[in-house]
Formats: sequence, structure tokens, C-alpha cells
Amino acid sequence: MSNEQIALFTIFGGTGDLAKRKLYPSLFRLYRKGFLKERFAVIGTARREWTDDYFREVVKESLIDFDSSENELDSFASHFYYQSHNVTETEHYHNLKKLATALDEKYRLNQNRIFYLAMAPNFFGLITEHLKSEKIVTPDGFNRLIIEKPFGTDYNSAAKLNDEIRGAFEEDQIFRIDHYLGKEMIQNISAIRFGNNILESLWNNKYIDNVQVTLAEALGVEERGGYYDKSGALKDMIQNHTLQVVSLLAMEAPAIFTEKNIREEKIKALNSVRIYSPEEVKQNFVRGQYGAGKLAGKEFINYRDELNVDPQSETETFVAGKLMIDNFRWRGVPFYVRSGKQLTEKGTRINIVFKPTPINVFRSENETACQAQDTPRNILTIYIQPTEGFSLTLNGKEIGDGFNINPVKMDFRHSADTLDNSPEAYEKLILDCLKGDSTNFTHWDEVAQSWRIVDVIRHVWDQETTEFPNYASGTMGPQAAFDLLERDGFNWIWNPDEWYRERGQLN
Repeated sequence: MSNEQIALFTIFGGTGDLAKRKLYPSLFRLYRKGFLKERFAVIGTARREWTDDYFREVVKESLIDFDSSENELDSFASHFYYQSHNVTETEHYHNLKKLATALDEKYRLNQNRIFYLAMAPNFFGLITEHLKSEKIVTPDGFNRLIIEKPFGTDYNSAAKLNDEIRGAFEEDQIFRIDHYLGKEMIQNISAIRFGNNILESLWNNKYIDNVQVTLAEALGVEERGGYYDKSGALKDMIQNHTLQVVSLLAMEAPAIFTEKNIREEKIKALNSVRIYSPEEVKQNFVRGQYGAGKLAGKEFINYRDELNVDPQSETETFVAGKLMIDNFRWRGVPFYVRSGKQLTEKGTRINIVFKPTPINVFRSENETACQAQDTPRNILTIYIQPTEGFSLTLNGKEIGDGFNINPVKMDFRHSADTLDNSPEAYEKLILDCLKGDSTNFTHWDEVAQSWRIVDVIRHVWDQETTEFPNYASGTMGPQAAFDLLERDGFNWIWNPDEWYRERGQLN
């Protein structure tokens, strides 16, 4: 049975950075693996006046890291066509339709079309309106729309944008991409949970003390200062990536592992996340902005000194918070989340912290059960990036006299060879779209509820000013983020600051 997928891709923003860094390499990987063969074509559109030949050279340059022959690159690039296009000009859509129709006939594409909007979201509604009115959306075959975040800037703008897009495409035709959902270990969360009864039977408030989700970046805003200063960590990372991870951790087991059932359970989980009052926001969420710092001999500048950033900026580069999920499974279990820039290390990881045994039977004869310290907690860690794998900390006996407990980590990481040969996130998500599988894309109901959760936090913060900067670059955020857990008797499991301090590389 052939795995070949048949479609015409139209990429709006075809000259942009995303297309060159992610989309063209991903399409090439699919081509190499036989998912794309002869019956596909790609139209790149943007305002620049490029020729097909020049466009094809740009595409080939984006594949420079691949060990490819010139014949292979030429064969792949021959499927690419360029159309200079102003998204506001109706006439340009007529030209786009002519080219699309010609390519459909040339490559026998059965009117299967994927439209990828790799450009500013304020154009999404305008583009989709013209795709429908100018009949570029085909009556036969499939029509699918892939859109990048940010999807709105709050609930109201997201709802308006969604209404505009829904004027041309049905919900099951819209693929809202969140590249985190394409990562191997994000998809592995469900396998770890539902494929292991030893874990799923303990996956509830009776046995779990708290859950910690960290999305840490070691870099600052770099050249994205202009965009980031209008967004901030709350909207850039918490509203989408982080809450998507939380929904996968908190969801109930689907009756069967299908797109529809998974989506329904994720939506139920997000709908159970408590929407805080303004006073609760102040108690449960903190923000930070990085200042100058030094780590391992490398010096970093203030966020406010970054290119295209307001020197008086109040934009947060760090967020930490406690989410509560008000359902039977999770009542009383805090989900701690944090994300920030210019932190100690780059890494995305999840820590599931289990409750200690009810009584420490290894206490000394002179200690009562109340006096004895708890046994160390069992911790399941899921590593998302840069390494991928998981570990489980169990308690064993320390070698020697007595009966001292010693935590032992059972650790598994994918090998470098495995990671090198595994599909990249965008590659997997584009293939899912070709197959019409939206399991790892975001449904509107998820987007809507995520904005409702985040909007309350944003509104409270917009009414206040904070003393920024409040954490040094190269650290894991402001002290308030550590205090947040300590008030509940917990601590962040992943704290790389300690390693650097012990070695004199961090003050």
C-alpha cells in the first residue's frame, strides 16, 4: 500500500524565515521518505518579485545541511513555483487561482489543497475570505488551512479571528499548529500514562503531590525584541504550549485513542482549570524580567537593552504560576508551571512528584511517626528537550550499616542516533495534516478556554507595575517563583542553579 500523499501546498509568506528554516526542510524529509513523490506541488507567495528559478535556489539553499545529490535537490525543487502576491489585492488571487489550477492538472492533484499561512495573523481573515470568494478553495478534493500562533492577543480578538476564518473553512479543515505537539516526548506523555498501569493507577490526587511543568530558554529575545515586547512570556508560552502540556497530563483516559476522543478529553481538562479571581491571580502567579547577569564566564545584558525593546518596558520575560484543576481526579493537586528567557539552561521537562509513604517505617526507635521525616518522594521526570526520555526516582537501601534510604534514579534517554533519525516536529505535523489527522493540532475550544484562563492574569498585571528587572540572566527566575512553591511546602525539582553555584560559575 502506497504512503504517497497528493496535494498542492500554497505557502503565504513563502520568502520568510519560518518557511526556510522549517517548512522546506520538512517537506524535503517527507519527499525523501516517499510520502511526497511526483504528485505534489508547492506555490510560495509573498510581495517580493521573485522568479521560479530564484525561488528554487532559495529552497535548495534551505536544504544545505542535508547530504543530498544535486539531482535529488533539483528533482525536489522542480515542484516549487513562485507567485508574487499582495494579500490585499483581489487581482492577485486571480493569478494565484490560475497557477493553482494549472499545477493541479499538471501533477494530477485531485484538487487537494493545503494553505499554510506563515505570516502575520492580522492577514488571516483577509486571506481566507479571498480564498473562498475567488474560488481557490476547491469544490472537490480536500481543503485544509494551517495557521501559526499567535491566534489572537486575547479571547475577544481570537474569537473575532476565528469567526473570520470560519467564514471560509469548517473547524475540521482548520489546523492550528503548535509545534510543541509535534515533539516526540510530548506525544509520548499519553504512552507513558495510558500504556503503563503502574503509573495510570497512581495518576490522581490520592498519590500525586504536585505536578511541575518547566519550559526554559537559555537565550534572550535576540532579534525578536519587537515582537516579544508586545507579547511577553504569558502569551508567548503559557497560553499555548504550556496549557497544551497541562491538558495532556490532566486529561482522562479516552475511551479509544482517536482524534475525536482525545480532543474531547483535553477540552474537558482545560475547562476544569480554575479561572482565578484577581486576588487569586496575585497569590498564584508571578512574573519576571531578566536583568544583566553572568553565567559560566559569559555576560548577558538587560532585557530593556535588547534591540527593539522599549527601555522602560514592563513586558515579562518569565512567568511562574500555580494552576488548580477542579475535578474528581485532580482536586487539591497543584500544577506548577514556569517559562522564561535567559534562564540557566535550555530545557523542557515535566516532574510528577508522588506523595511520600504514609508512615516512614525506617525511623529510629526513639522517633514517633509524627517526628520522623518523610521518605524521599518518588519522582517521574519526562524530558522533552534538548534530551528526550524519562526517569523514575525510587528509594532503595544505602549500602552499609543501618537502614538509610537512598533515592535511586532509573533513567532512559533516546540515543543521539535515534534523535537524529526521528521526524522533526514540523515534519510530523505537516504529514498529519496531509492525512487529515488533527490529533496534534489545537481545536478552537482549546484555544478559547486557554485565553479565558490567561486573560484574567493579564488583566490583573496590566493594572499594576512591577520592579523590573527582578532576576539576573543565567538564573532560574525571580525569588518569588521559588517562594510560590515553598509556601505550599514544595520546591522546584529541576534547579540547575545549584550545580553552577557549587562550581563557582554563578554568584
